Amino acid sequence: MSTLSTTIQDVFNEPACGKNQAKGEKERKKGCTKQLQPGAAAGGCAFDGAKIALQPITDVAHLVHGPIACEGNSWDNRGAKSSGSLLYRTSFTTDINETDVVFGGEKRLFKSVKEIIDKYNPPAVFVYQTCVTALIGDDIEAVCKAATQKFGLPIVPINSPGFVGNKNLGNKLAGEALLEYVIGTQEPEYTTPYDINIIGEYNLGGELWQIKPLLDELGIRILACISGDARYREVAYSHRAKAAMMVCSKAMINISRKMEERYGIPFFEGSFYGIADMSDSLRNIAQLLVQRGAPDELLARTEAVITREETRAWARLEPYKQRLQGKRVLLITGGVKSWSVVAALQEVGIEIVGTSVKKSTKEDKERIKEIMGDDAHMFDDMTPREMYKMLKDAKADIMLSGGRSQFIALKAKMPWLDINQERHHAYAGYDGMIALVEEIDKALSSPIWEQVRKPAPWDTDLDVADPVRSDTGCAVVPGAHAPIQQVKEAS
Repeated sequence: MSTLSTTIQDVFNEPACGKNQAKGEKERKKGCTKQLQPGAAAGGCAFDGAKIALQPITDVAHLVHGPIACEGNSWDNRGAKSSGSLLYRTSFTTDINETDVVFGGEKRLFKSVKEIIDKYNPPAVFVYQTCVTALIGDDIEAVCKAATQKFGLPIVPINSPGFVGNKNLGNKLAGEALLEYVIGTQEPEYTTPYDINIIGEYNLGGELWQIKPLLDELGIRILACISGDARYREVAYSHRAKAAMMVCSKAMINISRKMEERYGIPFFEGSFYGIADMSDSLRNIAQLLVQRGAPDELLARTEAVITREETRAWARLEPYKQRLQGKRVLLITGGVKSWSVVAALQEVGIEIVGTSVKKSTKEDKERIKEIMGDDAHMFDDMTPREMYKMLKDAKADIMLSGGRSQFIALKAKMPWLDINQERHHAYAGYDGMIALVEEIDKALSSPIWEQVRKPAPWDTDLDVADPVRSDTGCAVVPGAHAPIQQVKEAS
């Protein structure tokens, strides 16, 4: 565990994190995460964070070394799509038992790796440490090293047991594993001046595929996406890119920063949500590539594509702007979406009554203030009761959140739309913005809400006399059928 402790301290002392660098030396050593308490992992533990960050690498076998419940709780927990292999959708776990806890699970882990290679022959196997196997002292690094030598395939240890911290820390520990064992281990067949990496994009609902056609039109090649719709080999040779864009706010900033230091790959943080942010991201990509040697004419071609796509997008959004003008949205999310979705919704005249920032960084909060000004209503931790009251009092017309909050909106009889990782619709890019507005409009205009808000038939005022008691003790309403007991007597 000493190696893991060193890695965690290195992750906490992240030079590219403005919030971390604003701290004093003493506060910086404490780290930037709160230790989880027993039963408080509802928001995701470190293991969960590592798994969701790397599972979108589609051709890798992801093996969870621990009890079967760990894999059951993390399998397919994002809507990441694949254009090729579906091996990442197959669930692998060592399923350790009480005997393994007593005698150790390293032999079981080695045998599990062998079985996966024999049956599936993947290009690599990722092995995830969990709380139980870390507590009993299983050395997954040693097992993975021995298996790599034995089978001639990369067996990568992901040392991120859940008890070390929250999901965001797990994202970064997953990035550290890629930096140590994967990135820089292979070479691409060829390189171009237009090669880029996209870091922190998970292709949720196929969002990467809404961006890629525009980049293809500009001649920009995505050398590697870490990790949406990725292949192991692409991640391994991603160090040959000319520039990089970091999408998920600070989740994998350690990858971006260390690749810049080691391989000279400049990066910027951007968003694909909303028309303005999408255009800015395309401009920044083109500018970085030109700085790295791409022809200057790339800038002109990029502006031409932006002008065309913005014109087309605004024309398609025009019918919705009148219907959605002044509608109020409560946004319960975090990270990059806490500000990028705000900007996207404001473009069509939707008012944001509040946005959660529980999982957002200091930089995210500053961006919200820039976008919303004095009207920025940020909530660090809004309770379900507060969400319900805001919806019930009609301070919001619709709630955008993750799946765990949907029942609060349904109880308040208000529309709800999934904006988090489990969603089935892609909201990135110009087409994604149109899809988001269409889904909001459909949710708000659905006739079901008028129906569910009506009083139930048994709650309405019926113009009948008060019920009286019959001789049998049954309540009798004038004009109603006779009590069952009377019917039996009559028969």
